[in-house]
Amino acid sequence: MRNKKTSPLSGVTVLERLRDAGLRPTRQRLALAKILFARGHRHVSAEQLFNEAKSSRVDVSLATVYNALHDFTGKGLLREISIDSSSSYFDTNTGNHHHFYFERSGHLEDIPSEHVNISALPEAPGGAEITRVDVIIRVKA
Repeated sequence: MRNKKTSPLSGVTVLERLRDAGLRPTRQRLALAKILFARGHRHVSAEQLFNEAKSSRVDVSLATVYNALHDFTGKGLLREISIDSSSSYFDTNTGNHHHFYFERSGHLEDIPSEHVNISALPEAPGGAEITRVDVIIRVKA
């Protein structure tokens, strides 16, 4: 029987993932991480995670959810995808890939990086280094 704390993404426990990332495994972080990583790769908004936590009887505020998501993102456990100035999603798939964004439903779908061909990029300004290119293709369906 699989340990409920084990993440199917990596085979390590959620507790180990948080500790390995240098995050203190508080009760709330552990509970949110279990919800986030239990179902494989996915995209969630803070509000969606908050509602899932409430449905799972996790006593947490929306501010705590936002803080945890930003902590996880800062430590490389999640990737933030900004759709516009008022809408962000958090992606459990931190590997190199792009997204379709379905404007009507707000659904995000992964696009493997090899399916997007970028033939040229401008020089990064002021000696900066380009670390990643994120492509979001907006679709109506």
